[in-house]
Amino acid sequence: MKVVYSPRYHIDIGVHVFPTRKYQLVHARLLETGVVTEADVVDPQPAPWEDLALVHTREYLGKMREGTMTADDIAQLELPWSPEMVEGFRTMVGGTIEAARRAVAHRAIVAHIGGGLHHAFAHHGEGFCPFNDVAVAIRVLQQGGGVERAAVIDLDVHHGNGTAFIFESDARVFTFSMHQQHNYPAWKPRSSLDIGLADGTGDAEYLQALEDALPKVMASNPDCLFYLAGADPYEHDQLGGLRLTRDGLRARDRLVIALARTTGLPLALVLAGGYARSVDDTVAIHVATIDEAARTG
Repeated sequence: MKVVYSPRYHIDIGVHVFPTRKYQLVHARLLETGVVTEADVVDPQPAPWEDLALVHTREYLGKMREGTMTADDIAQLELPWSPEMVEGFRTMVGGTIEAARRAVAHRAIVAHIGGGLHHAFAHHGEGFCPFNDVAVAIRVLQQGGGVERAAVIDLDVHHGNGTAFIFESDARVFTFSMHQQHNYPAWKPRSSLDIGLADGTGDAEYLQALEDALPKVMASNPDCLFYLAGADPYEHDQLGGLRLTRDGLRARDRLVIALARTTGLPLALVLAGGYARSVDDTVAIHVATIDEAARTG
């Protein structure tokens, strides 16, 4: 199985709850455990600004490119601006595009050690998400990539507000978000399908809700799937209030990956959030997700 990754994802953002070094650690652990080899790893190019403009406004991209973000912009993004930050996340968008293109070309599962920046809107970034990589990848595929209809399966603990808003009037893109209801973001634009879970929801209830929802996703007749496999529904996540165990998260991954395999649909898998008190837990969850995809491949 091909895995997309760049060392440029490890960005210096100072002391922060978002551990960008997790990408480097996941990559290293996958190689150490033999889940992938160096030959399986694809180093992506930064997304061209023209591709970003398929989703984001010229005004917003100008601010990001030129470093003219206002204090309010920075506060909403919750990341410090720097050329390194912009290029790192632009490369991460390129990584999701690369994973999606390869998944579609080979009708396969391709994992991206990065991505899932679902809080970015067309005209601003927020919640650690400068650009919406999945939205950009979908638009790129729709413009000559052999894809008309796509479905987004967003299982981060936080609602995929940016993705929902970007595609709210586009019937060709089915957005599904299953998240902790009483958590960030406060404003949750309507997805095609939203399941807001109660605080403390555990494995059994979560997995049943997911199993019931997936046929509704498939009823949209997508040409490809995007899976945001957030590690933050984990019971010890600092920014989450659900109570999934590591076994429960792996069972979640298995359900989504089995759906892609049984339907023959291409699947681009991105990592999304993960803020466990121990970064080793976050890394282990992400590695297990990719290992599950590799095993079923």
